[in-house]
Amino acid sequence: MRNKRKLLFLAIFTLPLLAVLSQCSLFGKKETDPRGLLYAGSSTCIKCHSSIYSDYLHTAHFSTSQLADKHTVSGSFKPGSNEYLFSNNVKVVMKKDAGGLYQVAYENGKKVNQQRFDIAIGGVKAETYLYWKGNRLYQLPISYFKTLHKWTNSPGYDSTSADFSRLITVGCLECHASYIEANNPTTDPHTNVNYSKNTLILGIDCERCHGPASDHVYYQTTHPEDKTAQHIITYASLTRAEKINMCTVCHSGSSGTVLRSTFGFKPNDNLTDYKIEDMFQTTNPDKLDVHANQGRLLMTSKCFINSNMDCATCHNLHRNERQQLTMYSQKCMDCHSTAKHNFCPEYNKLGEAIKFNCIDCHMPNKPSSLIAVGTGGKSKAVPYLVRDHHIAIYAEPIIQISTGSHNGQVVGKQNR
Repeated sequence: MRNKRKLLFLAIFTLPLLAVLSQCSLFGKKETDPRGLLYAGSSTCIKCHSSIYSDYLHTAHFSTSQLADKHTVSGSFKPGSNEYLFSNNVKVVMKKDAGGLYQVAYENGKKVNQQRFDIAIGGVKAETYLYWKGNRLYQLPISYFKTLHKWTNSPGYDSTSADFSRLITVGCLECHASYIEANNPTTDPHTNVNYSKNTLILGIDCERCHGPASDHVYYQTTHPEDKTAQHIITYASLTRAEKINMCTVCHSGSSGTVLRSTFGFKPNDNLTDYKIEDMFQTTNPDKLDVHANQGRLLMTSKCFINSNMDCATCHNLHRNERQQLTMYSQKCMDCHSTAKHNFCPEYNKLGEAIKFNCIDCHMPNKPSSLIAVGTGGKSKAVPYLVRDHHIAIYAEPIIQISTGSHNGQVVGKQNR
């Protein structure tokens, strides 16, 4: 009888442990996610969501940070195209060997610094690069500007010397990665920290937007007959405010007071529990920089104020839809039509061609005042253009829409 009681006690004690172990086995993971047991890791999403996962790999969110290698660094390493000249005496040369890719600084022909490309940030309009020095991250002095197909001075850097000393703070990584553990955590996003390298999760992964998925994966794997998603946060289930918060946690600039790391932010959390917005932050769209302020700019738009639109009204974050101006214009016409008597008044002048490009007129590309792109030597800085998310009728329209065919579509061009 006593032995039976011992066996019963042992079974009661070990069953929860076995459940956890079996759950980890189902995930196919040898190690737990650095964010904790509640997280499954994005690779567990592939089995049931392979198509969505495959599409997402081509998005800007997924590639916002990647390991730097020949596939993720776009600039040329060929002699003649692999140098950036600060002056006749100072230059940085991009080199590669069996150990990796490097930026090598020279002054008066003498090598003064060399650091490895470790992490690539960005990738759509431009790329900038980080390197590890011990447990700290630093930005490399040379970036790559895709529009010009040239190496450029990294944004905000001295135009006369190669600076390898800019530290990367938690605030940078919170919007360009999914997680990293700081050994000396702080609520100040600008404080220098030592990181645990092996906890870095690059890119914006599934659980950054959908919340911890461990319970979801375990449930759906053990209940394959239930096709309704359980124990996971879906975008459709959020309120409008929660949907906006989910995006503006990164797309609302860097002003305000940080209360705790936004790495812990979940889609149905209140953003004010993580940071307090600066009460003096301008709401004037003309004074909001277009870089990283998409949320604020959208919320100043009449289209947003007078409707129930949110970010996903126009954006499908699971797909790469960049430059699809006709598709985005159709989104505009879902609300603006001749039948509703609120269609663009330029239609009478421009005819059907206007339907293929509302975007360049009402959401023009504008230069960021926060990012300057230097092309070397005495060349003038080149504007870094970002799509303005303040939807409006702009004051300087001479808009010319051509009826030329491009990939079977009518293309609109804007002269400002």
